[in-house]
Amino acid sequence: MAELLLGIDVGTYSSKGVLVTPSGEVLRKAVVQHGVSFPHPGWAEQDADSVWWSDTALLCHHLLDGAPYAGSDVAAVGVSAIGPCLLPLDSRGRPLRPGILYGVDTRASIEIRILTERWGAESIFDFSRMHLTSQAIGPKILWLRRNEPTVWEQTAFLTTASSYLVQRLTGEHVIDHHTAAHYMPLYDPVALGWSERFSEGITDLDLLPRPGWSCDLAGGVTAKAASETGLVPGTPVTIGTVDALSEAVSVNVVQPGDLMIMYGSSTFFILVTDRPRPHPLTWTLPGAFEGQHTTAAGMATSGSITRWFRDELARDLPDETAYLELFREASEVGAGSSGLLVLPYFNGERTPINDPSARGAIIGLSLHHTRAHVFRAVLEGVAYGIRHNIETLSDGVGVAERIVAVGGGTTGDTWLQIVSDAIGREQEVPRTTLGASYGDAFLAGLAVGIVERGDLKDWADGSHVVRPTETARATYDAGYRQYRELYTATAGIMHELSRAGTTASKG
Repeated sequence: MAELLLGIDVGTYSSKGVLVTPSGEVLRKAVVQHGVSFPHPGWAEQDADSVWWSDTALLCHHLLDGAPYAGSDVAAVGVSAIGPCLLPLDSRGRPLRPGILYGVDTRASIEIRILTERWGAESIFDFSRMHLTSQAIGPKILWLRRNEPTVWEQTAFLTTASSYLVQRLTGEHVIDHHTAAHYMPLYDPVALGWSERFSEGITDLDLLPRPGWSCDLAGGVTAKAASETGLVPGTPVTIGTVDALSEAVSVNVVQPGDLMIMYGSSTFFILVTDRPRPHPLTWTLPGAFEGQHTTAAGMATSGSITRWFRDELARDLPDETAYLELFREASEVGAGSSGLLVLPYFNGERTPINDPSARGAIIGLSLHHTRAHVFRAVLEGVAYGIRHNIETLSDGVGVAERIVAVGGGTTGDTWLQIVSDAIGREQEVPRTTLGASYGDAFLAGLAVGIVERGDLKDWADGSHVVRPTETARATYDAGYRQYRELYTATAGIMHELSRAGTTASKG
């Protein structure tokens, strides 16, 4: 009898899949790499079929090649993906353009202003529990309507990345409540459904997916999807969610006071709370399960900057060892990077400054500095951004009683130590980080009754703890003060440069 659980997650730069037993034992795992398109400054896109769906089908074939596991062994499938995204589909469910990504895509700044002026910032916040930012999908829908009328005329469905995967697998157009809340100001977080209160001029609500919980079943695998993936027709599929929420589930960040820091292409924060705790600089969202509440926050570019650094400033290093060498070099540089400071706003910034026109800065350079100094300063700049977010959460939402670090940036302790030193807090690091796909597998098991909520503690692996060192505290306290002051002092110049860069790219 089929009892294995399949989890698939499509991330910003890679997709991952795992095949798991009901006890949490990982039988197989696979990774597929892909890219992101940045066609204009402030834009970030991916192709829904050649990236999102192609990766999903490829991972299924990697994991279910018949030796020894096949689609007939899978009891349920759980999926997650980057989000919240915007993808318009035609009446046959076909993508009409590349998907517009989450808050790293800042194209809808004008539309944010239009909607804020139309309805009032406080009215939107009181209803949605959040202000409109680059993370919100409502303004991006309006951008699509205003800037691509031909696409808009053909649009029959508006969806996000995880929902598109579910639709390809099951034919059902659904979305989880956590992601749906980011479709503000179209979602009512009290009624847990779409609302017409602010929808005028944005979209007909019939175009949007049906909301449900991440561990609810969306439907069964269709015959067409089965032929493309190797799964068996009728295999149950969950509604799914964004990668960060599934990753939080994967490491048992489910109790009030638990905070997950996800070190990925962007840095994402999920703080589990006992009730909704709206804060003007963060995002108040439903959790993975009915009755669960979260506050989320996110930086725009962190791991993406290390990737940029590798690709542009470390071309002499082999791709397979470049990161190891860069982190080794950085570990040999002292705290403070010999007087270097980096603002990591390379594609705007999300929380807490919510400034899509912010730009990166490197200040303090001298002829003494080497590549290692600059790379360490990048890591420290991200650490200051993490501290800024944690302080914002602590001041307005609640103090994190437990911090769990996950994601690709947790490989090795160099960056983790820098962050713990900068924030003055210890971080739990799971011994094995399997990522969102592992949480997807658990949610799939929960949806079909193979596992129970209480089993999660047995699925979550043990961890080691990275503790702050007192010797670096004074240096990082001073660096953080300078970090905060530097943005304030240079924001006007950043905005001018952002406008100049956008004009040049379109010219």
